[in-house]
Amino acid sequence: MYKRGDEKTVIGYTSGVYDLFHIGHLNLLKNAKGLCDKLIVGVTSDELVAYKNKKAIIPHQERMEIVRNIHHVDAVVPQNDMDKFKMWQRIKFDIMFVGDDWFESEKWKVLDAQFKEVGVKIIYFPYTQGTSSTLINQTLKDLRK
Repeated sequence: MYKRGDEKTVIGYTSGVYDLFHIGHLNLLKNAKGLCDKLIVGVTSDELVAYKNKKAIIPHQERMEIVRNIHHVDAVVPQNDMDKFKMWQRIKFDIMFVGDDWFESEKWKVLDAQFKEVGVKIIYFPYTQGTSSTLINQTLKDLRK
């Protein structure tokens, strides 16, 4: 993206577990990068994944390294807290990208209003149908039986 020099750099942010990296992850990162100048990605820590009563297959540091090496991504930060507003206070992004499976949920209605107050736009991307790390995990379990 080319700028004259006086335009503000638009910083985008998204976060996720990014376990068993798949096309849905790639689509989200590619589409997000197309809407901002710099894309920062939060990768959920192993401890935080446990809140869903799940366990990541790929360790946190390795997941961060995988995401860091995707050319659409400009920076990776650990996500150690579910509070998205705390992350905004830390890195001051302009746009947040989220899967549309969260759209209109009570949690995101509150976050949407909170982010609107500070000028952050939330963009909901369509969830990639037919693939997820959970589905891949289940398929691998079934194949190993």
